[in-house]
Amino acid sequence: MRFQVENKYLASFNFTSLTDVVMQLLIFFLLSSSFVMQPGIKVQVPKAETGESAKDKSVTITVTEKGLLFVNADRVSLETLGQALSAAMTNNRDRVVVINADKNVTLQNTVQVIDIAKAVGAIRFMIATQPVTVQ
Repeated sequence: MRFQVENKYLASFNFTSLTDVVMQLLIFFLLSSSFVMQPGIKVQVPKAETGESAKDKSVTITVTEKGLLFVNADRVSLETLGQALSAAMTNNRDRVVVINADKNVTLQNTVQVIDIAKAVGAIRFMIATQPVTVQ
């Protein structure tokens, strides 16, 4: 008994596997894009065992190792820091000011930035840190 094999062309294409691949790529890109924390300024913040996150909207002042100052992502000088910070806090004076200082910045520079922030009316401060890694 011989069976005949007929090779027929499929008239339609099954999109199920293509849809699965596209959905996996979409999920991958959505998950990987959420790991981007803060674009722009690269700073090595000090490590601390205890810490908390700023849950509400905050204003970030970044002090780099070379002494450059940034309010959120805008570069400012020490003389214009007060004006830029005042403009960033116009809507709400109760906003948290996050000091994102490099670990090699002197304490004097950080205190000077906090003094300028207090002069324009900031009352809540946080210092950005990294969690300590156990080895």
